Amino acid sequence: MSMIKRSNEIAIQKNVKMMVYGQAGMGKTTFALSSPKPLLLDFDNGVKRVNTAHLDDNVGIVQVSSWQDILNLLNYNKKDLEEFDTIVVDTIGKMIDFIIAYRCNGRNPQIQDWGTINNDFKWFTSSLSQLNKNIVFVAHRDTRKEGESTVYVPALREKNYNNIVTDLDLLGYLEMRSENGQQIRTITFDPTSRNDGKNTCQLPGCMQIPVILDVNGQPTAPNNFIATQILSRYQSMIAQKEEKVKEYNKALEEIKESVQLITDAQGANHFIEHIKDYANLGNSIILHARSLFTEKVSALKLVYNKDTKQYEDPQAA
Repeated sequence: MSMIKRSNEIAIQKNVKMMVYGQAGMGKTTFALSSPKPLLLDFDNGVKRVNTAHLDDNVGIVQVSSWQDILNLLNYNKKDLEEFDTIVVDTIGKMIDFIIAYRCNGRNPQIQDWGTINNDFKWFTSSLSQLNKNIVFVAHRDTRKEGESTVYVPALREKNYNNIVTDLDLLGYLEMRSENGQQIRTITFDPTSRNDGKNTCQLPGCMQIPVILDVNGQPTAPNNFIATQILSRYQSMIAQKEEKVKEYNKALEEIKESVQLITDAQGANHFIEHIKDYANLGNSIILHARSLFTEKVSALKLVYNKDTKQYEDPQAA
């Protein structure tokens, strides 16, 4: 079997790996918990800042006290994760602090420590990816100077950030904006001159996040923005891709069957007349059809007449 695959043969990943970041007080943890059936790995004691109305029975919480808790969870207690659809890491910067404390035993890390610390970081992100669940990393906001401009970025060491951002489907910046005299909370996925971003799921570049608590702190709507406005859109896009793959594969089988049924010049000419019916599925399927057809007419020793632009049987040529 060939290792080379066409786009229609690729397994489509249905889960999303994303990071949200912003300054303190933006409701990052609450926003991350708007994902479906989340398990919160709480490195930063963020759960205490979440309105209890958003901590229903669908939300699981691991209050991390040491890196050993994570080692135990991901090495020996994976069954505990089965009921959850999303893993929320809050915050990823604080998580690295736990790794440092574990590896350096309370002292400041030395140059020789960073190789092991970075390997632990890679092990953690790789272990999460293997769970086949949605992953939401939460990060605080930092700044990066680019010439005279200041760009808002997740608060992570550059090497760790570069390692993880390549694997993300989405990177969103949470902030408050003033529109028509009102303050609204938004998340920006598209990279701009003022913030890092990533938007491989083809979402709107900037989305407004609705207020779901009244002035008394009582819920007015479910906390489900990621589930309904982000993942549902992504799943819809995936469903459309899968439908196209099914259509492509069905057409491919039809083409193979049609080529197999060619026994003479008449059949070959009929096939040529109808191959354009598949042009809407892309050039690759036409090229594949031509390849199969060329092999078939060669096997039948059919002759192409350049004047009539038709194939002829050997005895008629």
